[in-house]
Amino acid sequence: MKKIKLLVLLLTTVSFAFGQDFEGKVIYKNEYTSKIANVTNEQFSSMMGTTQEYLIKGGDYKSSTNGTLFQWQLYINKDNKLYTKMATSPSVLWNDGSVNDDEVVKTEINKGVIEILGFLCDELILTCKSGIQKYYFSSEPKVDPKLFNNHKFGNWSEVMAKTNSLPLKMIIETPQFALECLATEIVPIKLTQKTFELPADSKLEKSPY
Repeated sequence: MKKIKLLVLLLTTVSFAFGQDFEGKVIYKNEYTSKIANVTNEQFSSMMGTTQEYLIKGGDYKSSTNGTLFQWQLYINKDNKLYTKMATSPSVLWNDGSVNDDEVVKTEINKGVIEILGFLCDELILTCKSGIQKYYFSSEPKVDPKLFNNHKFGNWSEVMAKTNSLPLKMIIETPQFALECLATEIVPIKLTQKTFELPADSKLEKSPY
């Protein structure tokens, strides 16, 4: 279940005009490289999903995948809680956003290392207790980092404070696997607040991870 915990930690107006926060959808392609002898790359990809849809509006976000195990994750800013739905549990598991079992030991930024979707991206490298995390970001899609000041869980407040935008690529190294997450599409759209509400019949349970 440790690898699931690590994945949960992972598993971030409508214009792109300068000065406006992004509202809309980012599509990511996920690739997993297993470091466990009895779990293949294909098994990780099947469980966690190869395609991820990330929706964001203000300080709320929702991430959904085509995985057979991981279904969706929802962060509700006013609650400062991260809700996760796994196929193996009828309950929606929640984590307190202010609690972080991980720790950032070292931070470094390298300028202009890669171009993604036409954006020249800098590289943020976080050396953490859990492993190395790399985030590639530009000035867009712009996000107000203050909205995520209390989102300590998964080091997300640290990432937002350093980037002020959504990452266009992530490389996460853990003892169990390596994950590469690459943005393939950015779609500015108006989203309703209902998108970021829990299903009415949700049974909530504190996450053990």
